[in-house]
Amino acid sequence: MLLHVSDEKMFFKSGKRIARLADTGKLITEEKTISFEDPADLLQVLTTARLAIMRVVLERPRSITEVAECLGRDRSAVKRDVALLAEAGLVVVEDKPLPGHGRKKEVRSAAGTLRLEAVLA
Repeated sequence: MLLHVSDEKMFFKSGKRIARLADTGKLITEEKTISFEDPADLLQVLTTARLAIMRVVLERPRSITEVAECLGRDRSAVKRDVALLAEAGLVVVEDKPLPGHGRKKEVRSAAGTLRLEAVLA
């Protein structure tokens, strides 16, 4: 997954590149890109605490409780951060049954890798 700061022009440039690949019958690799127009918006979503959550769930999917324990943070604060990351499309939260009884919210990264890119001009 690529997170980057770009404008509308860069968005359409990327779309044209993909369309050219499709027109020539070339393989289009799957990629997920999330763009932010303003670097401040990117930094608002990816705080140091949320980046730590991303690192933990990139290792393997975990419950919100497990993430909180790994990071030594309050579960409710982690839950809020996970909800924001899910809204941004960076993580996926699934409701899964627990062995025996109950359910848990499992958090996993929306992609196998995360690349941050920002070009300030």
